[in-house]
Amino acid sequence: MNRRKFIQRASFGTMGAIVASGLYSWQLEPFWLEFVHKKMPIRNLPKSLEGKNIMQISDIHVGNRFDYKFIIDSFKKAQSLEPDIVVYTGDFVSYENEKQHDQLEQVLEHTVIGRIGTLGILGNHDYGRQWSELKVADRITTQLESAGISMLRNDHLVIDGLNIIGLDDYWGPFFYPERAMRHYNKGQANLVLCHNPDVCDLDVWNDYQGWILSGHTHGGQCKPPFLPAPMLPVANKNFSSGEIDLMDGRTLYINRALGHLWQVRFNVRPEITIFELESLT
Repeated sequence: MNRRKFIQRASFGTMGAIVASGLYSWQLEPFWLEFVHKKMPIRNLPKSLEGKNIMQISDIHVGNRFDYKFIIDSFKKAQSLEPDIVVYTGDFVSYENEKQHDQLEQVLEHTVIGRIGTLGILGNHDYGRQWSELKVADRITTQLESAGISMLRNDHLVIDGLNIIGLDDYWGPFFYPERAMRHYNKGQANLVLCHNPDVCDLDVWNDYQGWILSGHTHGGQCKPPFLPAPMLPVANKNFSSGEIDLMDGRTLYINRALGHLWQVRFNVRPEITIFELESLT
């Protein structure tokens, strides 16, 4: 083979690889759901909850940017697992206009409900344009609660002895973390829901010890192998995805998101997380 033919074939091969990678990132991985299973040891966990599970669903982003039938299909798969507790950690919509309320209503006909309880918090996109429209957030909250999701906005709810605290969104106009963390009781079993993991670096935690479930980052959506994700919407670039020991008694888990801001993913599959509860002695 002469040099010219070699270069031509190499060029065609490279072009083919680029096209294949593009199609994979656009049409395959964004819809390749992964159920991630983790252990969740919790101090003071009631015996009645040992062995039960918590399913985390985050960032479904219902809107115009991808075919949200994928969310409905994913919800049906999640329902078949019959979770005990379901928590939603924000960004239910990618809000552009009133149409998203109707789209969300279609998806909520298939809401994943826990056998023991179902809770949620809002994310920045649930506050509409520039994360500032309280009326949008209030209407979404009403829709979610009508679908059976107990929404926590700087509040808490005790489910079978597990005290679940929900912070409102960090970038939104209703972020009052001190109000939420007043509900922390170290003598109880506790869990915190917090959409944006950057809140973990704020001095608002009231000496909290335990797990924090968040979303927001989508794991960057595209991540080169062996390299950090190049685009993360957080100040702390260590907050990408997965389990992170904050080295002070808190354990952060960042869900990679079920939906997408844009229909493209590479090396960051959409995720639903299932935590098995166990007692921490």
